[in-house]
Amino acid sequence: MKRVQVLVDAAEEERFRRQAEREGLSLSAWLRRAGQERLEAKGERRITSLRDLKAFFRAVDARERGREPDWEQHEGVISRSRASGQSGT
Repeated sequence: MKRVQVLVDAAEEERFRRQAEREGLSLSAWLRRAGQERLEAKGERRITSLRDLKAFFRAVDARERGREPDWEQHEGVISRSRASGQSGT
């Protein structure tokens, strides 16, 4: 295991330490868990099982709304994007 130094002001340290104590954790364990939770929330979690894969697709389906545009619409967006970068000369 590696050691990481984290710089916080005195007030932050006290708030973090109190919360860790309320949750029955050391400050180190609490900070590690907070970092892990943040990574998972941002989708940094690895898919290692069929259950993980199904959960991933459920989350994506819940996040996406509406219907995906037809391919012709995508092509139009691509063409306009290409054209906007041309100088016209």
